[in-house]
Amino acid sequence: MGPTRSFALASVLLFGCDGLIRDPAAQPSPNPRPAADAGADAAVPSTPSAPFSPGNLTFPRLTNSQYRNALTDLFGLGLTIPASEPDTNPYLFTNIGATLSTASQRGVEGWERTALSVTQTVFADPARRSALVGCEPDATDACARAFLQRFLRRAWRRPPEAEELSRYVALARATTAPGDPWSGLRYATAGALQSPHFVYRVELGVENNGRRKYTAHEMASRLSFALWDSIPDEELSAAADNGSLATEDGVRTQAERMLRSPRARAGVRAFFVQYLGLSALDHLSRDAAQFPQFTVTIAESMRKEVELDVEDVIFTQDADFRLLFSQRQTFVNPELAQLYGIPYPAGGAGFVRVALPEPSQRGGLLTTAGILAITSHQNATSPTARGRYVSERLRCEHVPDPPGNIQFNIDQPASGPRLTLRQRLARHRENPACAACHVITDPLGLGFENFDALGALRTLEEGMPVDASGEIDGRSFVGARALGERLSTDPRLARCLVKQVYRFAQGRLDTEGEAATLALLTRSFEEGGFRFKRLLVELFASEGFRFASTPSL
Repeated sequence: MGPTRSFALASVLLFGCDGLIRDPAAQPSPNPRPAADAGADAAVPSTPSAPFSPGNLTFPRLTNSQYRNALTDLFGLGLTIPASEPDTNPYLFTNIGATLSTASQRGVEGWERTALSVTQTVFADPARRSALVGCEPDATDACARAFLQRFLRRAWRRPPEAEELSRYVALARATTAPGDPWSGLRYATAGALQSPHFVYRVELGVENNGRRKYTAHEMASRLSFALWDSIPDEELSAAADNGSLATEDGVRTQAERMLRSPRARAGVRAFFVQYLGLSALDHLSRDAAQFPQFTVTIAESMRKEVELDVEDVIFTQDADFRLLFSQRQTFVNPELAQLYGIPYPAGGAGFVRVALPEPSQRGGLLTTAGILAITSHQNATSPTARGRYVSERLRCEHVPDPPGNIQFNIDQPASGPRLTLRQRLARHRENPACAACHVITDPLGLGFENFDALGALRTLEEGMPVDASGEIDGRSFVGARALGERLSTDPRLARCLVKQVYRFAQGRLDTEGEAATLALLTRSFEEGGFRFKRLLVELFASEGFRFASTPSL
């Protein structure tokens, strides 16, 4: 086994597979902030104050979606693939959680069960195993060697070293049962699926002028998991074989090709689902008596609407990303059309694109039912949560956590007239300990008050007309539609998006030394008309994605 592979295995033992390759003597970093606070960092400066310095190497395991997708790409559809280790999403993204998490005994046992189950299914089917192996095993090792050479290259995202290949050929030979020439190949295949080289992303680079440069095969893996959420295809692997992915131009060429594939839509969708927090819709519930339009399928419809909006702007139109926050069209099915109070087109089927009436208070992502619902309490709106969503997730601004002894109860007063939520929050902010957070969030979130906790438009609260006025950066606005239009021209939106997609692609937080890269990417994003696909190409070709710092051991 070569020196870099030995280093990878040593890192598993020394660092407990938490994904960060670091100095063993260093103090552990504090627990990451919860996902709701993920954007709570200083915004990317428009001009960096220091030259570029690459971030740390990481050693992430595959996320559950990457693990499932990889097995599907290796063996085909129709497999039952359970999750072995639960995903976590500190700082918004499961990619970061996969870097920070440790491998448990339960997870290792789960990988073993899945490997044995999947290979049993495939090798028990004569057609599938023949298609997979491509030859008939016999008393010689020729078939086993040819198959394992191909399979290990694909599963491990790199050509196996001679010693590794010989070890797996010997394993196949040793585990072949009398009368069953396929059994040894099945166990060798199952073993390869339990290797750290499959369940972890071993991307360690080579020494290059005091830093690590990812190899061509590691770049193929990084590109594929960042954009397709799975292993490289044959063309990407071939580009690694011929060395073209070792160059910036080669990376650009492959990234542009990959973005033309339908698979890119699923990869980009995975980013936006996490960036926008749409997974919260998986657990959406509402009191049917209070919200009669709530159905068992409406949360799925809400999520689909946002996904279609994103796909339309980024892929169909290849338009300015900021259009998502100001556009006057969306996609609805019958139940969303009813919730929005707009006609569903005659002859339509499923989701259809509709233009929103100009007088409508709806327009842009902030007024979609999905975003409005996940930023509400179960049966009431939450201006604080909605404002925090805009500040932290979309502008990367820090909102302080409340003190531990704060009373969160802002219910109606015990006596006297009933108050609107705006009035109760005003009383709540009279407490200086509460004001530090609420003066940031509430002026933004109160502008959403014309939409209820399910995302339906409302005009009255407690028998009084709803006041949907708000303030952003000292400027007043009325309604979430107007807020979205203001946000679409806010330079912090683009800077924050660049930061978030950089973290998603890297599977870690950005470092101070990468401020120069983030500033360059932001400038390129602006000059390129804020087109998201172009941002991805520039990100993948950047030094920040192709280099890492040399770890201290």
